[in-house]
Amino acid sequence: MAEAIFRDMVEKEGLADHFEIDSAGTSGYHVDQPAHAGTLMVLSKAGIAYDGRARRIERSDLDYYDYVLAMDRENLSFVRKASGGSSAEINLFLAYAKAAGAVKIDEVPDPYYDNTFDKTYTLLRRGSEALLDYLRAEHKLLNKVT
Repeated sequence: MAEAIFRDMVEKEGLADHFEIDSAGTSGYHVDQPAHAGTLMVLSKAGIAYDGRARRIERSDLDYYDYVLAMDRENLSFVRKASGGSSAEINLFLAYAKAAGAVKIDEVPDPYYDNTFDKTYTLLRRGSEALLDYLRAEHKLLNKVT
């Protein structure tokens, strides 16, 4: 869901040329499967198309991407342990939103267990906005859309 929201936001801001956006999990349970029906429903309500397939994070991702963001501390710990000398900025996805005062928590609860896809969407939307603001400032990116 975070990938779809952030990608949509970046495209609408005219900044797609500056980003390569992908997502991956730390387990292989759902590899090659589409997003959960609850995720697809919430994205559809928001007018966001998504046809991605699940994949597992690979060690090469930690060298390739500049930012690797985890939804919770357990996954953050896994990524950091696997990073071994990576120069990627590894952080919680909501860390930027929490620092900006947009959210009070820094972990994204998994909606799979309690069917809170709308709540998760709201958190990820705020997280994506704060992340994009951070990246704009950090890399001096200006919107192309006026």
